[in-house]
Amino acid sequence: MRVIFMGTPDFSVGTLEALIEAGHEVVLAVTQPDKPKGRGKSMQFPPVKETALAHGIEVYQPVRVRESACFEYLKKYEADIIVVVAFGQILPKEILEMPRFGCVNVHASLLPKYRGAAPIQWAVINGEQVTGVTTMRMDEGLDTGDMILKEEVVLAPEETGGSLFDRLAKTGASLCVRTLAAIEDGSARYTPQEHEQATHTTMIKKQLGEIVWEKSASELERLIRGLNPWPSAYTYLNGKTLKIWKAVVKEQVQAHADPGSVVEVLKDSILVQTGQGLLQLVEVQLEGKKRMTTDAFLRGFPLETGTKLGKE
Repeated sequence: MRVIFMGTPDFSVGTLEALIEAGHEVVLAVTQPDKPKGRGKSMQFPPVKETALAHGIEVYQPVRVRESACFEYLKKYEADIIVVVAFGQILPKEILEMPRFGCVNVHASLLPKYRGAAPIQWAVINGEQVTGVTTMRMDEGLDTGDMILKEEVVLAPEETGGSLFDRLAKTGASLCVRTLAAIEDGSARYTPQEHEQATHTTMIKKQLGEIVWEKSASELERLIRGLNPWPSAYTYLNGKTLKIWKAVVKEQVQAHADPGSVVEVLKDSILVQTGQGLLQLVEVQLEGKKRMTTDAFLRGFPLETGTKLGKE
């Protein structure tokens, strides 16, 4: 099929490459404008743009897809279908109805659960045992379209937002290829979502990573995994930011201390009191330092029992 692909981040790249490998004619890649990044603020291409150019595919980067000029630009490509994977803008009705097979979205959750932004991180943070990918025919709502195919993915005990991101990206790529094959041969079935069962996720912001020690150890451990690698969970130690990259729940261990207090310092770990249970810090990063295991951290920054973590 003649495909217009719309996507922006790394998560989209695998699907774009899978469509090319499957023999579809990707006539255009639509992605967000280049953005300045790093200390030098040099302009950086979105991952989808880099991949498209490497395959000789034309790239289009509209600031707003709702402008009439964007509609006219896309229309001239006479695409059979538009595939959307984490593009970053909501498509207007004119574009949704443009191709003869409509627009298909690859969404990283088992709809109708976790509509909206950041479904991958929230699945880890909320302690889901199973998540997955859904392909759907897009409508004007936010992730409200009819579902086409689903594939479940079981979360590993130590799953992080980053590891789940990679797994779901791979799952989504193969599911999209199967979806387009079903649409093309007429075997696709479109299942309306049960909207009353829908749950919505919010965007992940850096502030979400600040650890509230009054929460339970299990809640905090999931937060740490869910926000790894971005934006990361953190607390404060003597006024400096202390990122926590890995931790272990010690629910059976009890200590009589205020939440956020260091109750024991071992050779290779730090035990901190939470609202329920202890959290064993295994991998940390102090502001201005490299990420390291706790034993390496303690060799250069010895801690005493009773030290309080968090804002002073």
